[in-house]
Amino acid sequence: MRKEPDNDADRNVAWLASEEWGVLSLEELRRCGVTEDKVFRRVRRGRLHVLHRGVYAVGHPNVPLEGRFLAAVKACGSGAVLSHLSAAALWGMVDWDERHPEVTVKDTTPRVHAGIRVHRTRFLDAEEVRRRRGIPVTSPARTALDFCSQLSEKAARRAIRKGLSDRLLNVRQLIEVLDRQGRRPGAKRLRRIVAAGAAPTRTELEDVVLDVILAAGLPRPDVNVPMRLDGRRVIPDFRWPEWRLIVEADSKTWHDNKLAREDDAERQALLEAHGERLVRVTWDQAVSKRTQTMKRLRAAAGA
Repeated sequence: MRKEPDNDADRNVAWLASEEWGVLSLEELRRCGVTEDKVFRRVRRGRLHVLHRGVYAVGHPNVPLEGRFLAAVKACGSGAVLSHLSAAALWGMVDWDERHPEVTVKDTTPRVHAGIRVHRTRFLDAEEVRRRRGIPVTSPARTALDFCSQLSEKAARRAIRKGLSDRLLNVRQLIEVLDRQGRRPGAKRLRRIVAAGAAPTRTELEDVVLDVILAAGLPRPDVNVPMRLDGRRVIPDFRWPEWRLIVEADSKTWHDNKLAREDDAERQALLEAHGERLVRVTWDQAVSKRTQTMKRLRAAAGA
């Protein structure tokens, strides 16, 4: 069979696209052996699909979210990084809401990219840049600083607690980014969240219950600190060791089935056998009966 002249280039494109979420820039296509004329020809034939100026999806336009993020970064040129709420979504700190991808570039050149929200900065240190799933992105701590300028304090606190729980960042890293970038938008809000002690809650309900605990005027409890009782590892949601008091965020998502209820009963019996008192708080009690729940918690604590 006669060898087609583009076979090598097509193999190069397919291999590289498999490593880049199906998204290649014009420069990457050139390095694969595809000339600019051939790029335009492939676009007309439906083998390449324009995502942004100079950035193409290979084979089909339905690239995954990671491909859309990477395409936005590639469209903004060398040194660009995914940032703000797009970076938070990539790190798993917030849910993605289908807004335009956000990219930060380290310059002040006025450039416009359709379908991309571009942020420009003079200050993006090397320690504030990472790669996640092959995508250049701001570090979790820098991401937190950036989204603090966009989200309400409650939503920002929730996202930071999620990052702490997932061990994407720690308080020291947040303080360091504040030391470097303390004058940037969002810094005041982030500083308040850090000063208040952003605890590593694991779920939205835990986050809500912690706010109820603090609103009740109780001291900050240990949050998700493991205990070992009779050889079993137990992780109370909230605990005051000095009071031997535990508060559990009781979610139907995880507890409303026979096995979960049996496990909860066994776990509670184990805790009580070791002198712990346990108070359960449901979503309805934390949200709809907040005042009543605060009174119940203060009574349990003897406050």
